[in-house]
Amino acid sequence: MPKAPKNGGHSGQTPYAKGGAGVSSKLANNVFKMNKVLGQHILKNPGVAQAIVDKAGLKQSDIVLEVGPGTGNLTVRILEQARRVVAVEMDPRMAAEVTKRVQGKPEAKRLEVMLGDVIKTDLPYFDVCISNTPYQISSPLVFKLLAQSPAPRCCILMFQQEFAMRLVAKPGDPLYCRLSVNAQMWSKVTHIMKVGKGNFKPPPQVESSVVRIEPKVPRPQISYNEWDGLLRVVFVRRNRTIQAGFNSTPVMNMIERNYRTWCAQNDIVLEDEPSEDVGMEDVEEEVEEQKDEQMDVDDDDNISSFFGSESKKEVKKKPKGKIGDLIRAKVKKVLGETELGQQRAGKCDEADFLKLLYAFNQEGIHFS
Repeated sequence: MPKAPKNGGHSGQTPYAKGGAGVSSKLANNVFKMNKVLGQHILKNPGVAQAIVDKAGLKQSDIVLEVGPGTGNLTVRILEQARRVVAVEMDPRMAAEVTKRVQGKPEAKRLEVMLGDVIKTDLPYFDVCISNTPYQISSPLVFKLLAQSPAPRCCILMFQQEFAMRLVAKPGDPLYCRLSVNAQMWSKVTHIMKVGKGNFKPPPQVESSVVRIEPKVPRPQISYNEWDGLLRVVFVRRNRTIQAGFNSTPVMNMIERNYRTWCAQNDIVLEDEPSEDVGMEDVEEEVEEQKDEQMDVDDDDNISSFFGSESKKEVKKKPKGKIGDLIRAKVKKVLGETELGQQRAGKCDEADFLKLLYAFNQEGIHFS
C-alpha cells in the first residue's frame, strides 16, 4: 500500500511555537531581507544570547532597555528574569516580529516596543540596558546611556570588536584614544567575551565583542564639554607630543575666544593691541601647521555629546595681537609646569589629563 504524501510542512504550528531562538530568527530571515543600512545581524546562537543576559545580573524588579531587539532572541530571555522590557526598534518589520514573539503569552503585558531611532528618542527610566548594537550607532549610544539621569546600573552591549577594544584600552595600548579616556572617565568598562561572526545571520564582516559598562555614581563633577574639548586637542595628533596639538591655529583661536569670554565674565580688562614681533617666521609656522593639520588626526570625531551642546566655529588666522601673545605664554607655562608638553597623549592616563585641565583652568583657559 503506497505511503500517504507528506503535507508539505504545514504542521499548523505558529513560527514561535517551539520558542527556539534559532528557529525564530531563521523564519524571520526567510520572511524579509535584513536591512544592511540599519546594521541588522540577528544573533542566532542561543548560548551566546543566554550568556549576554546572564552577565547583566538582572533582578526580578528590573526594567530593561533593549536597543535593536530584532526578532526577540534576547528579548524573550530578558523577560524571563526582569519585570519589564522596553525595546526600541528602528525597523517596523522587526518591531512586528518581536511583538508576535510574545503574542498571547503573559510576557506580552511586560513588553513595550518603541518604534524609532534610539539616539533621537527620549528614553524612559530603566535599570539595565542590553543591546546587540547596530554598529553605526555604537559611539552615540554609549554616551547617550552615560548621560542618562538617573544612571542605569549597568549596560551589556555588543559592539564591533575593534570599537569594544577601544573602549577598554589602557594608556600605551595601540587602540588607546579619546574614546577610551572619555568612556573610562564616566564609567567602568569591562570586556566580557568575544563573539564570532558565525553566530549571526547574516554574518557581519567583522568579529564582535560584548562589554559591560557601569556608569560612575555619583557622576564626576566636571564639565563634559570642557573635558572632551581638552581631549580633542591633545589627541588630534596622537603620534606627536601634546605640545604639537597646541601649535595648531584652530586650537589657539578657540582658546583665545574662550579666554576673552572668561575675562568678560570676570570683569578683566584686556589690552587688545597688535603685537610688535610678527615676522616671516610666523608665516612659515602657519604654512607648516596647515600641512600638519592634515596628518595624524584622531579618528574619534564621531563621539557625540549628550552632556551638552557643541558648535562648530570658523577657523581664522592665528592670533597675533597682545592677547595672542598672552595666550601662547600661558599655554607654554602650563605645559612646562605640568611637565606634560613633551608627553604623548597615548601614554597619559586620566590623572594626567585632569592635572592638565586644572592647570589650564587656573590660568583662565577653557575648552568649551
